[in-house]
Amino acid sequence: MVYIINFYYVFLFSFLHVLLTMLITPFVFVHGVTPTTTFSVCSQTPHPEICISLMGKTNKVTPLEVRETTLMTTLSQAEHAHKLVLAMDLSSFEPKARSAWADCLELYEDSVYQLNRSLGSTNSRDIQTWLSSVSTNHETCQNGFLDFNLSSNLHTFQSSLSGFSNYLTNSLAINKAITLSHVSFSKQLKGRRLMETKDFPKWLSKSDRKLLATPSGDTSANIVVAQDGLGNYKTISEAISAVPKLRNGNSRFVIHVKAGVYKENVEIKKTMSNLMFIGDGMGSTIVTGNKNVQDGSTTFRSATFAVSGSGFIARDMTFENTAGPAKHQAVAFRSGSDLSVVYGCAFKGYQDTLYVYSGRQFYRNCQVYGTQDFVFGNGAVVLQSCTIYVRKPMGGQMNTITAQARNDKNENTGIIIHNSAVTAASDLKGSEGSVKTFLGRPWKQYSRTVFMKCSLDGIINSAGWLPWSGSFALSTLYYGEYMNTGGGAGTGGRVKWPGYHIITSASEATQFTVGNFLDGGSWISKTGLPYTDGL
Repeated sequence: MVYIINFYYVFLFSFLHVLLTMLITPFVFVHGVTPTTTFSVCSQTPHPEICISLMGKTNKVTPLEVRETTLMTTLSQAEHAHKLVLAMDLSSFEPKARSAWADCLELYEDSVYQLNRSLGSTNSRDIQTWLSSVSTNHETCQNGFLDFNLSSNLHTFQSSLSGFSNYLTNSLAINKAITLSHVSFSKQLKGRRLMETKDFPKWLSKSDRKLLATPSGDTSANIVVAQDGLGNYKTISEAISAVPKLRNGNSRFVIHVKAGVYKENVEIKKTMSNLMFIGDGMGSTIVTGNKNVQDGSTTFRSATFAVSGSGFIARDMTFENTAGPAKHQAVAFRSGSDLSVVYGCAFKGYQDTLYVYSGRQFYRNCQVYGTQDFVFGNGAVVLQSCTIYVRKPMGGQMNTITAQARNDKNENTGIIIHNSAVTAASDLKGSEGSVKTFLGRPWKQYSRTVFMKCSLDGIINSAGWLPWSGSFALSTLYYGEYMNTGGGAGTGGRVKWPGYHIITSASEATQFTVGNFLDGGSWISKTGLPYTDGL
């Protein structure tokens, strides 16, 4: 049901609307956005009647005014959703339902945080990322109940949150239109855009370049973790708990994790941003766990290592989940860290190994091992110069490398695999012919995945891609392949879905590069990390 805003909120929104109009009017004209009718702005949204009702009888408005008003109402809806979850009666909930409930509580709290960030920003690219994260949170809350087939709990919850979903999709549509208009206008300014956005974000200093280039043994770390007792702490979790007391403000904080096998589940909350983890090498510093859905964890909560704080960097480590293929969903690494970089790391699991949950993420020189849907989630993600190892699944199973979860056509998310290799892991070699392997399948309706200039071994099935269920998403997804090589790269036998594309134009492929898809030139370059901006 749609949340009915009481008189207090009506008065508050009216006041804030007038105030914001006064504040942003100069911004509107500087950026070439002229007033238009309420109807013309609202007509671009999935729910124009809600938009028009929200804006009232205002005759002339700017898209920015509509965005601000819609965002404020979406925030109110998110706060209401959080209160609904908090007030749920858990007396009849079994342990698995309580686990799903706990996810929802955290996810809607994060949605409130992301929407507040959006209201405080004028950067449309950032806002679209954060709104996409809110959409992912909304879906993930529901997925937790679906993991355990608890549809009765979910049904009641869904009906209470339809209003929030409608306002959120409207916000995505309005901001997407503003993003496109700003990109178009910035091209006319010939470089002014870089000057305007140079402060977004201020999350990496020049010293990060040295940190990434310096061997781990020579790195000057704030904390050292060592199992032999020769560091500051023996476990990673103890070190993370100590960070708030030791760091100065929100500056970059470096944790050196020495060689060893760390059997622990690590979680870095959104309040802890700008952390950097440096190991002693892929295969030397290993974080391992075995949580999984079969044993009572939601997919979201099964991660061995999970990070939500923005600006996360990791280098020279291995993250693994050893639950095995029979345990189904079992995450090794989950990242909801916006503007994060992972370099020279390995991710080992079977189903759902690398959960690229949300936010802008870049992976370089990494290894990913798995069977089903083992690179999955709804971040805006590029894996570059990585090696993807397909493992042997359970008997009768098929392998699918990706399962991207874009649920709204206006989300700026997708999984891009560039200049990488796909090959059989050691346990699959010799039996490749008996196991079908596909590049991906659509987890959500607008699933988007592109393989560009990759080496695809002959293990890839000639069809290339696998349906999720019947004809679901086959017309709305975007799956692309561009200039791939190897025994599995031939496109002659590929699927004939409306959403599948054999990309032949460099200009079309360029939109999925680090520079364009992640706007990587504005933030990855500051790390000093080697990366390719274009094709």
